[in-house]
Amino acid sequence: MFAGSYPCKLDEKGRFIVPSPMRERLETEGNGVVFIKGPEQSLWVYSTVEWERVLDGVKVRLDEDQSRLFMHTVVSEAGTSEVDKAGRILIPGRLRKMVPVEEDLEIVLVGLFNHMEIWNPSEWRRYLSRNEEKGEQALSKISNLLSHR
Repeated sequence: MFAGSYPCKLDEKGRFIVPSPMRERLETEGNGVVFIKGPEQSLWVYSTVEWERVLDGVKVRLDEDQSRLFMHTVVSEAGTSEVDKAGRILIPGRLRKMVPVEEDLEIVLVGLFNHMEIWNPSEWRRYLSRNEEKGEQALSKISNLLSHR
């Protein structure tokens, strides 16, 4: 499971060191990753194994036209990379532009159970701020669910 949020520095080539809790999960699934465009100037990052599960689910849930649209709009824009021996992942250049990286070359890597998201730190803070009220309502509901187990 991917969880937590971690500030990461990009080097001049667009690589970042994957935090060890997330790297351990990737290592168990073969070190390959797939990047796709996410909402709000973010990137979604799946292990290759998890991405194959996503594609299998798409085949089952979407009709032929929807599946073709998914392939044209999502799969055709995807990029791949691998965790190198130093624990770094290279964000493909064309996808790196989706996360406007500032002069300090910092990103935020967020774990979301079966995938990760990459954000510009300023955009991440704005996103959290915009959704604070929704988050509080969701936490209240989640707390109720957890306390009734």
